[in-house]
Amino acid sequence: MASSTGNEKSVNPVLRISQLDALELNKALEQLVWSQFTNCFHGFKPGVLSHFEPEVKAFLWLIIWRFTIYSKNATVGQAILNIQYKNNLSQTEKYQPLSKHQKLWYLIFTVGGRWLEERCYDLFSNHQLQSFCKIKHCINFAAGLTKLCGLLNFLVFLQKGTYATLTERILGIRSVFCNPQSVRQVGFEYMNRELLWHGFAEFLIYLLPLINVQKLKLKFFSWCLPIAGLSNSENTLAAHCKECSLCGEWPTMPHTIGCSHVFCYYCIKSNYLFDMYFTCPKCGSEVHSLQPLKYKIEMTELH
Repeated sequence: MASSTGNEKSVNPVLRISQLDALELNKALEQLVWSQFTNCFHGFKPGVLSHFEPEVKAFLWLIIWRFTIYSKNATVGQAILNIQYKNNLSQTEKYQPLSKHQKLWYLIFTVGGRWLEERCYDLFSNHQLQSFCKIKHCINFAAGLTKLCGLLNFLVFLQKGTYATLTERILGIRSVFCNPQSVRQVGFEYMNRELLWHGFAEFLIYLLPLINVQKLKLKFFSWCLPIAGLSNSENTLAAHCKECSLCGEWPTMPHTIGCSHVFCYYCIKSNYLFDMYFTCPKCGSEVHSLQPLKYKIEMTELH
């Protein structure tokens, strides 16, 4: 498309956020391609690609470069966002595609640079000669200097909005829109629903730990099942202290909290430790004192 239009097409500047989005899309594509490629070797011996990983990655990135930058003057992320590279070294304001030298140097700086950075340690790790150590130190220094220059370039990019990467600035290639941008119709209904739901979820996460669910449950049961609403047999059973007011079984080590109802020691102790404001589920009385019963209940009274 770029070669067909030639000099007849004017350029449209690209927003900073669009250039950054294109870089992120490129990284996502590379990760996707690499993950799909490694899945093909799951049946092989573990570590079969570890010795040749930099070279395999470089070969994959070479294929991507061939069908993106070399043929279309744009990366995959740029093509998705309707962006392409322009030869900014030309004096005209019209669109000029990248020259072959710019495309080749782009390949060397991106693919070759990453390959050298990943393979550098293995190339010089087994050599103890002084000359190899000096080369390794020089390469490490050059890598650190390159990253520092990349940081400075990014700060300049945030101010001026051109040349998002150091490679683009060195080669003189600039991101421009392929076609004039029309007004985009963006719907925010989905975003509003997500924001509302996340806000409501955060409110619940903050509020739920403050609610004493156990006390509310016991209070509810005390309203629904008051002692006056029990049958005569249940009243008699509770009055003779033959039923735990919590578990409903024969009270083990019967204790009282100050009301006329009886509890198993483990039932009332565990509930009181869980909730210091525990109340009797039968009558709603608070725990005044946890005391064992003064008299003994014989098992024969059950019959």
